[in-house]
Amino acid sequence: MTERTLGEWLAYLEQLHPSAIDMGLDRAREVTNRMGLQKPAPRVVTVTGTNGKGSTCAFVASLLRAQGLKVGVYNSPHLLRYNERVQIDGAEVSDEQLCEAFSALEAGRGQTSLTYFEMGTLAAFWLFERAQLDAVVLEVGLGGRLDAVNLVDADLALVTSIGVDHVEYLGNTRESVAYEKAGIFRAGKPALCGDLKPPQPLLDKARELGCPLFVRGRDFNLATADTVWHWQGLNAAGQVVELRDLPLLDLPMENAALALQAYALTELPWQPERIIEALLGTHVTGRLDRRQFNWHGKTLNMLLDVGHNPHAAEYLVRRLEQRPVAGKRLAVFGLLADKDLDGVVSQLAPVVADWAVAPLNTGRTRPAAELQASLQGLGASVSVFDSVGAALEVQCQQATPQDEILLFGSFYCVAEALEWLERRATEEAANGFAG
Repeated sequence: MTERTLGEWLAYLEQLHPSAIDMGLDRAREVTNRMGLQKPAPRVVTVTGTNGKGSTCAFVASLLRAQGLKVGVYNSPHLLRYNERVQIDGAEVSDEQLCEAFSALEAGRGQTSLTYFEMGTLAAFWLFERAQLDAVVLEVGLGGRLDAVNLVDADLALVTSIGVDHVEYLGNTRESVAYEKAGIFRAGKPALCGDLKPPQPLLDKARELGCPLFVRGRDFNLATADTVWHWQGLNAAGQVVELRDLPLLDLPMENAALALQAYALTELPWQPERIIEALLGTHVTGRLDRRQFNWHGKTLNMLLDVGHNPHAAEYLVRRLEQRPVAGKRLAVFGLLADKDLDGVVSQLAPVVADWAVAPLNTGRTRPAAELQASLQGLGASVSVFDSVGAALEVQCQQATPQDEILLFGSFYCVAEALEWLERRATEEAANGFAG
């Protein structure tokens, strides 16, 4: 058989299973058992939640790597390259490594059909096992209980937040969502929750399994001031540990607080200076991601965020209010059809002066006319464009260096903007060289 490129593998995986999402662990477990895939590292941290999974995973990995541990991280979805999903010791794996893993999975799965996500998850496990890691941090793709990531027993199980999303799979109440997310808990192993009011099913599952449960606001917490924040939590012996006067972070400090509580339970050295350095060095593309770029001689500001549900929109508004701009906020916005449009835009409308909306480059997009209608119903100033790039061009034309372009609504939206920014940078460099 001719060797496939990564692009060819991904195209093949997309048509391998009858449905893109097929909740359940039986098929993937059958393949892992057949292939002898074991625990991918001695320490496993699994992270689920409605929002904040990516930054929490990044914080945990940074804290572990600061102690010299070799760490693997599995995230989804990706923005520009599939390789973003699998990182080993701080670097994305190569096309060749992914192709080798997919080839091994293809040979090992036999007649068992797996989804695109399941194949990718098992490929990550396969690569992690061979990398001889000290720890892995695994982000749940959807829910928790029936997600392929949950094949691995977590030593630490983290739930970032609990909101209503993916209702067709997780139900339409916080209680039903909490039940699914608590499925990553393991008997006797610590469980952590960053939600200030965890629904009862999560508390019940922790009690049923005898999990030591650490809840934000009760067992660990943070307090913010104008220029610093403070953290307090518990170590594995139940003793209070704290960090004071931490510099403010661009990424959500609530997620940093959850990661700090996880780290405090590992019994690794508690070295404040090294811990602070690890937090400050943590960045996640597309999450409260501030950029400056040159546009025809003027320096413009952009904030990229993949927030796409009411819970994320509420948090984004709070962060915007904490970081006022001298000028106006100009939005570029696109959303998938299965998201709560009114629940998202109603929160952002009061803090945005002008909206440019566009369809996303996927069949799952919500039509731009629906975005426009929802915003006009709130009295917002809104224009419709054929693409995210076209919307960006117009907002850049009217923006001043005192304004901020807020681009949010979907991974697809942020991915298109990142590609646009790369093209702009290339054009600016070429123009500069030519000049």
